Amino acid sequence: MLVEIWSDIACPWCYVGKRRFEAALAAFEHRDRVRVTWRAFELDPGAPPERPGDRTERLARKYGVSLTEAQAMHDRMTEEGAREGVAFDFAGVRDGNTFDAHRLSHLAAAHGVQDAMEERLFRAHLSEGRLLSDHDTLRELARDVGLPPAEVDELLAGDRFAAEVRTDERDAASAGITAVPFFAVDRSLGGAGAHPPEALLDLLRRGWERRPRLAVADGPACGPGGC
Repeated sequence: MLVEIWSDIACPWCYVGKRRFEAALAAFEHRDRVRVTWRAFELDPGAPPERPGDRTERLARKYGVSLTEAQAMHDRMTEEGAREGVAFDFAGVRDGNTFDAHRLSHLAAAHGVQDAMEERLFRAHLSEGRLLSDHDTLRELARDVGLPPAEVDELLAGDRFAAEVRTDERDAASAGITAVPFFAVDRSLGGAGAHPPEALLDLLRRGWERRPRLAVADGPACGPGGC
């Protein structure tokens, strides 16, 4: 069974959703038969390499609230993260374009370490104040999960996996995905939001029950009991 997770590294709810999905998957009876793939979604595709100014002030302007209210929003998100073992540090977050980070995630998928790469990117951006549009930073994070440095250099110097990132984004648009995280099971069942593990476990179980099965006609056959 394939589970695809549309997500943006800039999204704190996506990091919380990752933790909650991990708990759901750990409790799922058929977890060994689940393949998880992360899909790219840019919350702000036109973002510059780095946004100047104070993050809390930008949040206040975005939602038309006071600075006090914006800080309260950060505080509530920090509490949500802490409950899932995620240490957010919004005062240190450096916002910027995440397109190259998504390309790096695709490279990690090609080497079987995509989940580790996503985790490292989330932690770097939302807990460590690292700028994910900075190529030296991405090189360091890639080394942390064991990606070949030469391939990382090639990716950052060119446009490798750019088409794949755009395909992820087009698929999201075609499916009507407007909010992340979004969890899709075999592209037949899905849901948006960092739901509690119990709800995500229910999604996995419903997906498992709906997975395609071979239609087999009765006829002469051999089985464990003989022929």
